[in-house]
Amino acid sequence: MIRSILSVGGWTLVSRVTGFARDVVMAAILGAGPLADAFVVAFRLPNHFRAIFGEGAFNTAFVPSYASLSEREAADPEAGAARRFADRIFTLMLLVQIAFLALAMPAMPWVVRALAPGFSEDPERFALAVSLTRITFPYLLFMTLVTLFSGILNAHRRFAVAAGAPVLLNLSMLVALGLAALFPNAAYAAAWGVTVSGVLQFALVWWDCRRAGIAPTLTSPTLRDPAMRRFFTVLGPAVIGSAGFQIASFADTIIASFLPTGAVSALYYADRLYQLPFGVIAIAAGTVLLPEMSRRIAGGDVAGAHAAQNRAAGFSLALSAPFTVAFLTLPALVMTALFQRGAFGAEDAARAASVLAAYGLALPAVVLLRSALPSFYARQDTMTPLIASLTAIAINVALKVVLTGPYGVTGLAMATAIGQWVNLGLLVALAWGRGWMAPSRTLGVTALGVVAACLALAATARYGLPLAEALVPALPHLREIAVLGLLGLAGTLVYAGLLLATLRLFGVRLRRA
Repeated sequence: MIRSILSVGGWTLVSRVTGFARDVVMAAILGAGPLADAFVVAFRLPNHFRAIFGEGAFNTAFVPSYASLSEREAADPEAGAARRFADRIFTLMLLVQIAFLALAMPAMPWVVRALAPGFSEDPERFALAVSLTRITFPYLLFMTLVTLFSGILNAHRRFAVAAGAPVLLNLSMLVALGLAALFPNAAYAAAWGVTVSGVLQFALVWWDCRRAGIAPTLTSPTLRDPAMRRFFTVLGPAVIGSAGFQIASFADTIIASFLPTGAVSALYYADRLYQLPFGVIAIAAGTVLLPEMSRRIAGGDVAGAHAAQNRAAGFSLALSAPFTVAFLTLPALVMTALFQRGAFGAEDAARAASVLAAYGLALPAVVLLRSALPSFYARQDTMTPLIASLTAIAINVALKVVLTGPYGVTGLAMATAIGQWVNLGLLVALAWGRGWMAPSRTLGVTALGVVAACLALAATARYGLPLAEALVPALPHLREIAVLGLLGLAGTLVYAGLLLATLRLFGVRLRRA
């Protein structure tokens, strides 16, 4: 399982690194002004719907059902239940997405006005956002299908291609931005890069499914199949839960659209860095853990499912904690080193740094959430996570309204952090009370070691910054990157050394963890 997590995480790391390169280029070309604000809205809108109907809800309903059917099919290859189930879901999703696209395209001005009402006060920015969103919206259709094909591949323990597909988004946008002179402006180039990448990602996962002989085909999407009825029973609460989470994201964009120009972009660039450890570590662990726990629970191996969950949680926590420390102690250096160039100035970097620090508070919670949710989803219980999610989101949205006044765009990220911790606390309490989660001694020792190593890492960042700045000579463009790299190297040695020493002190060996 850890090898699979590393495989998914490795490809996701490639995706995030190329995504970072894309964001650096985008920041230099678009800056954090009207063009960037309009594109961010156009980029976020299909991604919001993808998170509701695709990754967020679909995986939680489809993967456990498909994995369970595949487990039975292994004993009776002639049954073909998993193949029929995938064919019917594929056909239904394709029809629904085509109909949704046909309805959304003419209604786009109202859709954009709902997502970013503050743009209505700036007719040029509003018109640009509408035009860009019409270009990017077909991306939703392709990515919904990519989610289905990726779920099939993951259920068959084929993780690499599905994890590597998002790299095509970044490469496509980089090529498009390089050809920006051929478009009315760079925002149009980026928007077309998004849509083209959807086609490329779908082609890639379809090819891998076909090569493995598991690609779904068009058929009659009957609802008389018990597996289909069970799928929709689970999907309903999952959609509401995913929609609830996206309401918080919608609230960020809506409120930020009323703030001074650049607030939407500050959220975007800070979120991109916050998503780096989340995507590389947490999503990788969750992607592997859900089918693993589903198979084990379906086979009656509950203890094995809990052991897998503990390994994933400890692994995720240990790898993500250093990012939390960096975001809290060095947000200005991180933003300045990585983004401050071209049209992205010092004021933009300072605003985004404040948001990044607030997001840092949320990171441990969102990482651990990905290991906690399979306790419920592997048992096809989507109602409990729905209740916990809606409770946390209600608190989140209320705090956004309260905190934006005194803290501006940073208040939005602070509210997100509080909401994520509430969600995690509710899920852990409910799973533990039902016996659906059994934290081990090894997980407790790992958490203790992480806390001790983080304290040492924070001291390294606090007292090492002046020393690193003194050691690095004045450079025209790269001094901040060199300082950040030097601190990163020192921090890695301190954190890894103390964490491994703590594990060894308490008798935990990595091979047995």
